[in-house]
Amino acid sequence: MPKVWIADKMSQRAVEVFKTRGIEVDYLPGLSDEEKLAIAGTYDGIAVRSSSTLKGALLDAAVNVKVIGRAGIGVDNVDVPACSRRGVVVMNTPLGNTITTAELAIAHLVAAARMIPQASASTRAGKWEKSKFMGMELTGKKAGVIGAGNIGAIVCDRLKGLHMSVYVYDPFISDERASAMGVTKIETVAELADIVDILTVHVPLLDVTRNLIDADIIKRMKDGIIINCARGGIVDEKALYEACKSGELRAAALDVFEKEPATESPLFELENVSFTPHIGASTDEAQENVAVQIAEQMSDYLLHGVVKNAVNVPSLSEEEQRLLAPYSLLAERMGRFIGKTMKPGYSKVSMHFEGHASEINRKPLINGMLQGLLSQSMEEVNAVNAGMLAKDRGIDVSESARGTSENFATLIRLEVEGDEGYRSVSGTLFDGKHPRFVSLDTCDVEVSPAGNMLYIQNHDKPGVIAAMGTVLAEAGCNISDFRLGRRAGKAEAVAILTLDEPPAGGVVEALQALDNVILVRFSNMDDYAA
Repeated sequence: MPKVWIADKMSQRAVEVFKTRGIEVDYLPGLSDEEKLAIAGTYDGIAVRSSSTLKGALLDAAVNVKVIGRAGIGVDNVDVPACSRRGVVVMNTPLGNTITTAELAIAHLVAAARMIPQASASTRAGKWEKSKFMGMELTGKKAGVIGAGNIGAIVCDRLKGLHMSVYVYDPFISDERASAMGVTKIETVAELADIVDILTVHVPLLDVTRNLIDADIIKRMKDGIIINCARGGIVDEKALYEACKSGELRAAALDVFEKEPATESPLFELENVSFTPHIGASTDEAQENVAVQIAEQMSDYLLHGVVKNAVNVPSLSEEEQRLLAPYSLLAERMGRFIGKTMKPGYSKVSMHFEGHASEINRKPLINGMLQGLLSQSMEEVNAVNAGMLAKDRGIDVSESARGTSENFATLIRLEVEGDEGYRSVSGTLFDGKHPRFVSLDTCDVEVSPAGNMLYIQNHDKPGVIAAMGTVLAEAGCNISDFRLGRRAGKAEAVAILTLDEPPAGGVVEALQALDNVILVRFSNMDDYAA
């Protein structure tokens, strides 16, 4: 009988789920480090919240553990790479807190619009300052939502319930998905800020989202309200302070901060900014939901080998790993190449397997291509959860298989449709182990997916290649490989240029500005080596 240790305080419903499923469970939160080390090796699974850290000596001591369950979203307290190397599945519960966090954002919005925290403090102090707390009516106002994933989509729905017009910035949803949600998709954050009265943030903290709401965006808000219940650091707190202090911004509300715990901040001085201490997931319902979900997921894995909401790649047999390794590298690089050369906003992804590729375990390859495609700006995308994330974004994913291929013993073709049109790449293995692209956008082009690659579409006219060479030469970019293909039936061509070094700033733009050049995109494929 599998045995699980619940190492942190958690709803007793988790204990009930494990016992009902026939799993022995010990509810032992709050143990000392020495006590944890002494018992860790006796369990097949460990369930945690955020108090216990499964890294280093404690993880090493858990010699029999097969699955670690984090009742919540973040897994910072688990050494995921170490678990992956050992074949330990790490799970979380990405949907357990969605409604609770979305409702907190709406609560902050209503409170900020009607100045409820300030009016409450004034009334509690024995004052009766009715004229001081003139609020904003939300009906008919324009709300901007940055990020339309699990939480953002719920926020959009609630805002529509308040009879607000909802505008969304999320490069990973297509126009079709936005239409189905009943929202208007906006192309840039700046344009969104120009339009809306309220701006609420629901994206992860990544390099591309750090200080996404900066001084320029805040100035565009024009007496608006900013809400951040996502992650600290997405909103520039210094810029927010200046705008709220000057009255340029009507109000702001924060549940998260750049540094936590936030025991001091210049923002605390301002009456038009309200705060909560990162309580987005702090409801009885959410705590019970994540406890039940993680217990069910861990039970499914321990009893039946079913993996759900894993954040790392599941274990494969040694033979499967050997067989799939070159295919997995090819599949991920195909996805990442299109992810770098086609703007997000994907609506349809089709994967076709021919020849030998149709006979192997295709699921890891499908997830690998989706991982590569979505990983440019999405948090914690991996070969396990990529399919779920694609579904969340309303992307139609399909596959087909055929036992023969016209020109190759094995072939994979990836086709992507979206706001920017259509893009495709076909790949094979040379000598059964070396990945090669053999077609780009229906043009036959054979190239190794490695190094600093420039992808160029152009009208097939004299002088284009020479002009490209001139731009690169003037910028000191040395071309190590040049591949050219023509599109059948059209006076168009595609080129792949591999450079010794990444192009300096302005080179891509200079190439794009050339006559007869349609599109230029850059991708450093060495970043994706397996």
